[in-house]
Amino acid sequence: MCTPSDISVTDHEDRSAAMKLADFLFRFRHLALIVIFAVAFWAPWERLGGAHPGSTWLWLAGTIEALGFFPIAISTVIVITLATLALLLAALVRTWAAAYLGSDVVQDKYLHSECVVADGPYRYLRNPLYLGSWLMTAGLAILMPPGGALFALVAVTVLIVAWVLAEERKLTIKRGDAYTAYQKKVPRFFPAIKPRIPSGTAQPYWLQGFLGAIHLWGMTVTYLIFAHRYNVTVLEQGVLISVGITFLVRAIWRPGNT
Repeated sequence: MCTPSDISVTDHEDRSAAMKLADFLFRFRHLALIVIFAVAFWAPWERLGGAHPGSTWLWLAGTIEALGFFPIAISTVIVITLATLALLLAALVRTWAAAYLGSDVVQDKYLHSECVVADGPYRYLRNPLYLGSWLMTAGLAILMPPGGALFALVAVTVLIVAWVLAEERKLTIKRGDAYTAYQKKVPRFFPAIKPRIPSGTAQPYWLQGFLGAIHLWGMTVTYLIFAHRYNVTVLEQGVLISVGITFLVRAIWRPGNT
């Protein structure tokens, strides 16, 4: 039988383990995404026969045509339009969220739990940044082989759920009733149509938000300008350039200076 002191120690150990897990998952979140996307774009299991697998873009367009909905030309446009909208929404959501949370917090490798941000997009959804990451994955999935696209969507979804559950556990431990009350009012994964809590006094830093999501804006512009060529390689190059610009911006820009 556990004594009161035993229970206290066990509870303390559980809380400590939960916070360490949240910190670990958060610290390596960018690396995890890089690995997932690298594997998804390469999709080695689809190259075992030596042939280069086609893109999900082509596969989806062909499937829509085969089902008799639209001819291949229109189906292709539909797929790229939906993917572009996904990237645009990802850019808007992450810009909005980073403007309120602060890009220094967004990009930091450590999970901040000093306070609960409950303004801007956080009035509609508890995890807008992760929603943006999932939308980005959906937008990029059309450039991957079909098996790679499925792998990326499943892997990123699982990771996001793990990140959110671990982080919410830590925030509940650190912030207590304040965060619990926020959890009860604001949805976790699917945004509310109307804000669930009153507007606060936080001021958004839009330049920070834009620069923090500049890779997504670059990807969106790439799709808008070059998608009409129906050339996956060109779009992949644009995506890589957008990511490179992000690393350059992070190397020369300090959020505290904006």
